[in-house]
Amino acid sequence: MNMLNKIYQWAIFLVLMSNHASVFASDAVEQLKIFSKFAKNASGDFVQQQVIMNSEGKPRLLKELSGHFLFSRPGKFMWEVEQPYQQKMVADGKQLAMYDKDLNQVTYRPATQALATTPAAILFGDTAVDVYFDITLAGKKGDLTWLELTPKVNKSGASDIPYSKIGIGMMNNLPQAMELRDNFGNVVLLTLSHIKTNIPISSSEFIFKPPPGTDIVKLP
Repeated sequence: MNMLNKIYQWAIFLVLMSNHASVFASDAVEQLKIFSKFAKNASGDFVQQQVIMNSEGKPRLLKELSGHFLFSRPGKFMWEVEQPYQQKMVADGKQLAMYDKDLNQVTYRPATQALATTPAAILFGDTAVDVYFDITLAGKKGDLTWLELTPKVNKSGASDIPYSKIGIGMMNNLPQAMELRDNFGNVVLLTLSHIKTNIPISSSEFIFKPPPGTDIVKLP
């Protein structure tokens, strides 16, 4: 009987874990924690818009990019711009490669600086978000529940982050949108779609091989 009780309790535990995602569905902070803990890898598409606020406080679109992303924890991701031009960022956990096809140039920098250079690493990196940011709830807008990230003033490395505030919109325990603001009135809006988590992804996806003749720049 004691053994049956243990089996029963273990079965209940497994059921609760499998339904863990739905338990905290209304809290954006908990949703982000669930995503960070249980989404070991993912693929999806993105649309990235750069806007600026005019004198009337209305947004004006300056640039729009679209592409595809992959990530695999800890610290590996690929962020590829496909339209209107081709650029690619690949992090293998040790270094970040930023490739510009038009310039025929790839720039390498340590992975520890990736958080400051791309929004992708904020969501997909191997460092917990709350290490570099203070997190607050920001309410609900439409179908998304939002949280707000503010770089920690006294945290080493946080001063390199080019954004003063970052909003993340969550739904069904997945990030669906980001809003990144700097101190100059610039805003980057990021929409994520077709997200698939915990899927087979080859490790070769996170190894960048520069095309022959590419100019290589290495930053300390």
